[in-house]
Amino acid sequence: MNASATHIARNASNSSALQLLARLGFAVNGLLHILIGSLAITVAVGAGSGSADQSGALAQLASNPGGVFLLWTVVVGMFALGLWLVVSAFVMQGDPKRKWARRLANVAKAIVYFALGATALTFAQGGSSSSAGSTQSASSSLLSSPGGAILLFLAGVAVLGVAGYFIYKGVAQKFRSDLAVPGGTAGRAVVVLGVVGYISKGVALGVVAILVGVAALTRDASKSTGLDGALKALAALPYGTIALMLIAIGLIAYGVYCFVRARRARL
Repeated sequence: MNASATHIARNASNSSALQLLARLGFAVNGLLHILIGSLAITVAVGAGSGSADQSGALAQLASNPGGVFLLWTVVVGMFALGLWLVVSAFVMQGDPKRKWARRLANVAKAIVYFALGATALTFAQGGSSSSAGSTQSASSSLLSSPGGAILLFLAGVAVLGVAGYFIYKGVAQKFRSDLAVPGGTAGRAVVVLGVVGYISKGVALGVVAILVGVAALTRDASKSTGLDGALKALAALPYGTIALMLIAIGLIAYGVYCFVRARRARL
C-alpha cells in the first residue's frame, strides 16, 4: 500500500464518527449473542421452536415493538464495524509476517459482520432469512461442483481453526488486549465474562465445524445446518441438554462482554 493510501486509511480509522459506529457494532453484536443464548436456553428446556442462531435472533427483534428501529441499528452497527476492521487492517504496525496474518484475520471478521449486516437488512426491510437454510444451500452448491466435497471439508477445517482460536483466546485471556480492563471487582467480572464467553463460542463453532465436515464426508448437505443445527444436535446427545445450557449461558456472557467492549475497546 502506498503512503497516501495508508494516510487515508489511518485518518479513517482515527475518525471519531467511525469509532463511535464501530462501538455501536460491538454493542449490537452483544445484543445478538444474548438473544442467541436465550434462544438456545429455550431449545435446551424443550420450549423453543425458533432458530437458535443469528436469523432467529433477528426474527425475535423484528417481532417486538420498535423492532424495525433495532434492526436498522443492527444494520448500521454491523456494516460500520466491518468497515472499521477493513480500514484498521491496513494501518497495523509491527512484524510484517504477523501484520499480514492479522490483516487477513481482520478482513475475514469484516466479511462476517458485513454478512450479518446484510441479513439484518433483509429483516429490516420486512423480509426474512434462514441461516441454516443458507448454510445448507451453500453446502449443496459446493457438493454439486467438481472437488466441492474437498472444498467443503476444508471450510469445516477453517471453521474448526476459528473455533480453536476462540477457545485459546478465552483460556489465555488474549482478549484483554482488545479493551481497557477496569480495576477491582469490575475488572475481574469482565475477565470472567471474556473467558466464559470466548470458550463457549469456540465450542459452539467447533460443533458447527464438525457438522460441516460430516456433510463433506457423507456428501449430504442436510448435515450442514449452521449454528442452529449445531446447538440442536448437541442437545440430542447424552447429557447434551446440560452442555447446551452451559454454552447458552456462555453465549450470553459473551454478549455482555461485547457490551463492555463497546464501551472500553481500544480502537
